[in-house]
Amino acid sequence: MSNWLLPENISDVLPPEARGVEDLRRSLIDLYRSFGYEYVIPPLIEHLESLLSGTDPDLDLRTFKLVDQSSGRSLGVRADATLQTARIDAHILNRSGVVRLCYAGPALHARPMHPLASREPIQVGAELYGNAAIEADGEVLQLAARSLELTGAMQIRIDLGHSGVLRAILQGERLAQQDLDDILQALNSKDLAWLQPACSALGVQAREAVLRLADLHGGAQVLERAERELPGSAELTRALSELKQLTALCPPGTVGIDLADLHGYRYYTGATFAAYVAGHPGPILRGGRYDDIGRVFGRARPATGFSIVDLREAAQLAASGGPPRAIVAPYAGDRELDALVAQLRAQGQVVVRSEADRMAEGWFTLDREIRRVGAQWQLVARESGSGGN
Repeated sequence: MSNWLLPENISDVLPPEARGVEDLRRSLIDLYRSFGYEYVIPPLIEHLESLLSGTDPDLDLRTFKLVDQSSGRSLGVRADATLQTARIDAHILNRSGVVRLCYAGPALHARPMHPLASREPIQVGAELYGNAAIEADGEVLQLAARSLELTGAMQIRIDLGHSGVLRAILQGERLAQQDLDDILQALNSKDLAWLQPACSALGVQAREAVLRLADLHGGAQVLERAERELPGSAELTRALSELKQLTALCPPGTVGIDLADLHGYRYYTGATFAAYVAGHPGPILRGGRYDDIGRVFGRARPATGFSIVDLREAAQLAASGGPPRAIVAPYAGDRELDALVAQLRAQGQVVVRSEADRMAEGWFTLDREIRRVGAQWQLVARESGSGGN
């Protein structure tokens, strides 16, 4: 086998894609900082028990595992930075008030999220700890919407759901683990043929309500249907009320309701959301409320947040504006020229040093150059045909 081949669903990020990914990462972190979110950098590798909370079996399947040759303990390469950020809040920072954290970095998946997905996604997210109010969910949802705007993606749809709806329906029911798994998978796939036998262990009222859930997706009017068609309870009323408040915060025409979207049901404890873009095979962003995530680290408290599934995929959604503009400057060994180049770079300009006969860049639009005019170096427009671009 050729030694330059990479594993399946693993790839290099090359120019100009890497530039677009990094530009978007910087813009997102700057956005989160403007909302008061502090940047953290969790380690790529941790003890396995720290990476796996036990609430998300899919995370266990996605996590690469290995043995630490220093200690003999089992280690894992992170597949999701969310739990690591919760560990930082619960155990390292250990603050009593509200904490806002954000992160950006690579993860590693043992299995790709979908056939075309990278197994080394770049995950970017923001988490808010210590606030159980619906206003915190609203802040996180608005921040997620602003994140989507920065990608430049068109035809975005945000689907809202709530884990409390199914919990209200199943209250008092005794279900085997496999039966619940079947119900969740059937609802997520909207597979009625699978859902009907999966509900066979439920009581009549709960069975009918779960079957109705599969059809409760669409516009905001779905919430009114849910109030009419699902058995009433305090938990259901609270869940639907929270969804109504969050729906009002979304840009007009972009929000949908999907009460059958129960991905991460064991992980999320309240409102959830996922963002989709036309033509993309899966969500580009997921988030929601996951209270008590820090319990595994000895400090349970409210939490809500979101993450962009893969920054590379998000960056590809933006319309390309063409290669960036750049200035060509010769190698002349001249202090005045060097000072002018340094001044332009300090102003944010891209200056490429190159000899006239070696202009083969191609990743920039080389539309200006520094040329000696009389006794001075001056910035002038490049003549068409004078080298590559």
